Amino acid sequence: MIKTFTKSALVLLIVCFTVIAAHAQNVTISGTVTDKASNTAMPGVGITIKGKTTGTATNNNGKYSFSTTEKAPFTIVVSYVGYTQIEKEISGSVANLDFQLESAAILGQEVVVSASRTPERILESPVSIERMGQATLRELPVPSFYDALTNMKGVEVSAQSLTFKSVNTRGFNSNGNTRFNQYVDGMDNQAPGLNFSVGNIIGLNDLDVDNVELLPGASSALYGAGGINGTMLMNSKNPFAYQGASFQLKTGINHVNDDNTGNQEYKQLDVRMAKAWNNRFALKGTFSFLQAKDWQASNYDN
Repeated sequence: MIKTFTKSALVLLIVCFTVIAAHAQNVTISGTVTDKASNTAMPGVGITIKGKTTGTATNNNGKYSFSTTEKAPFTIVVSYVGYTQIEKEISGSVANLDFQLESAAILGQEVVVSASRTPERILESPVSIERMGQATLRELPVPSFYDALTNMKGVEVSAQSLTFKSVNTRGFNSNGNTRFNQYVDGMDNQAPGLNFSVGNIIGLNDLDVDNVELLPGASSALYGAGGINGTMLMNSKNPFAYQGASFQLKTGINHVNDDNTGNQEYKQLDVRMAKAWNNRFALKGTFSFLQAKDWQASNYDN
């Protein structure tokens, strides 16, 4: 009885191992990869099992071969830089597959250079960034968006005239501030002969401002030697996103109760036009006109 039981157990174990071996058998995949246009062999092409690290690469003759214990069906991925990726499902135990790859154009995506030179959320920035958007700029009761900069944290503005104001952070301001960078759409707008920005004389008008970003403090590592005290980035509206014609007229009175000049009228006209064609070409034009009496001397002794 014991001998019969032993023989039965041995037979059962042999059957079990046979079934396990059958399930764990290798699947062999081999073939050749060529360029579809020239029909030449392609070395270094990657062939891998989708979602796994198992795979191989073609040799100098474009041939490949590898085995796997992955249970069929599964998918293999054939990929090479500059060519369209191919996926093929394997259902049998032996597969001889040849592939022809087609070249594919690789288009880089536009990168917007902003406060930290890389696109990022302001809350994730390692440095302090002050920002004013279109909604904020429209609501502030100021003659122009440039005057609204005084509402940003840490900003000090020195006014020399109606059109010439020097923006600064972290102290040491002057009539011609060489310690503060000012950029319009990534371009430095300082006057070449003066080595500092002359306010917003050659900047943006109110209708074309998308947002203003300010880095209070040293920023020379990103924006050059002029950023000792800080850097301001003025970004205009994209003509593809903001098309059409728009204008605005601002009027007011200055020198109220001034005995020397009396009440003087202030006028400012801004015009913007933008048009895009087929999302490939666009034109934009802006115009600004300002008329006002800035000041009048009241001491004629000299």
